[in-house]
Amino acid sequence: MALDFYVIDFETANNYSNSACSVGVVRFIDGKEAGGVYSLIHPAKMYFIPEWTEQIHHISYNDVRNKPYFPEIWDNIIMPFVNENPGLPFVAHNAKFDMNVIRKCCDYYGMEIPNIKYFDSLRIAQKTWPDFESHRLQYLAEQFGIVYDAHNALDDSVTCGKIVTLAAEKQNTTSIPDLLKKCSSKLNNL
Repeated sequence: MALDFYVIDFETANNYSNSACSVGVVRFIDGKEAGGVYSLIHPAKMYFIPEWTEQIHHISYNDVRNKPYFPEIWDNIIMPFVNENPGLPFVAHNAKFDMNVIRKCCDYYGMEIPNIKYFDSLRIAQKTWPDFESHRLQYLAEQFGIVYDAHNALDDSVTCGKIVTLAAEKQNTTSIPDLLKKCSSKLNNL
């Protein structure tokens, strides 16, 4: 397996993990961006934390009120894209958050939890650059001159993928299994 993986990122409307309001998924093949999908999502409950709308992701009620709910986005956008290269692992920066969004949305809508294997780019970054004062995605992007729109789910996904590729270069590897081994990490099951 080369540096082939999917990056996923969600933004949420509020503190509930089932309140996904946007998703971005980007495919990396041999460490290079090879397509992506993005969608706004009508959250399970239409409550937005005003500070998040104003200061973080800038997604509001009006942006999503006529958008599809999570099941439609997952079944009609995310899975057809992922099934173009089935079996690749997923990665997210602070994966616990994004994987919990998938779990909680699936629970809320009575959907089967997808069979996803994933790893966390936050852990990869911590092991690869232990002397950095922070391992937040924005900080890492600044360190490597990556300019992006933070908290835009698609841009976050692209940036996360670039960080994984940079970590692989620093770790002198061209495969996900070897990168995970060198970073004392592993693939987890959703």
